[in-house]
Amino acid sequence: MKTIKYLFPILCLVLSLTSCSTDDDDNNIEINPVADLMMVKSITANNHTIEIYGKDNQFTLGYNEFSVRVKNNATDSYFENPTISWVPVMHMTAMSHSCPRSALAISEFSTVAKGFIIFQMPGNDTEYWELTLTYEIDGTSYEAVERISVVAPADSMTRVSSFMGADDSRYVLAMVKPENPDVMVNDFTAALYKMENMMTFTPVADYMVGVDPRMPGMGNHSSPNNEDLTYNAATQMYDGKLSLTMTGYWKVNLILYNADGAVLKGEEVTETNTESSLYFDFEF
Repeated sequence: MKTIKYLFPILCLVLSLTSCSTDDDDNNIEINPVADLMMVKSITANNHTIEIYGKDNQFTLGYNEFSVRVKNNATDSYFENPTISWVPVMHMTAMSHSCPRSALAISEFSTVAKGFIIFQMPGNDTEYWELTLTYEIDGTSYEAVERISVVAPADSMTRVSSFMGADDSRYVLAMVKPENPDVMVNDFTAALYKMENMMTFTPVADYMVGVDPRMPGMGNHSSPNNEDLTYNAATQMYDGKLSLTMTGYWKVNLILYNADGAVLKGEEVTETNTESSLYFDFEF
């Protein structure tokens, strides 16, 4: 009995030390902040490597979310809290222009900046996109410029529209979510930007986007419980609801209204008008 009496506290001490060691090991596990993403582009410049990651391995027409980090090639380590900005430019045969984009902000990981770009047109053999990244590390500014390939989505569906409104202003409207539509009432988000000049696009506040999803192959029927897209000041985007009652091809007919309720683009769907000129579509 005495042996057991003395062994018990020793066993507790061993278990306690083992537990502390395990906790320390868990705390020291290095987390890969881009583990769930795919490399889109790697740019080498200034003895650095700028890595761009996304949910796909390509720049795609429409709304794209990206994570960006800068590696010091001399130490094979990533800089913390770099200040990064970007400017995408489409070089066309007769002119050049940019596109809507967010700022790049440091995420929950100090080495990763996040943001989005909305490409309103793909490149081709003679017209191409170029991405300029300007970044500052320890008070020193650097620049990297790289030609990038922007492609249309594989399914050829429309998730972004660039158009002239009735007010003679050019807008870009892009679908943000649902990323994977399902048979349900989906959260529906879109980004709306106004083109101020060839290089400047600003988010538009306090407009409204009417929503009318239809199935052209099924008698052009609609669905219940949709909610129009209204402005969310916190995200500077437009939120609503998109009701999808079955799988198949859907065309989401849209109407853009300004803050006064005037129609800037799009038409109502009626018995004689089966679709709007402003829409998103997809098949699932």
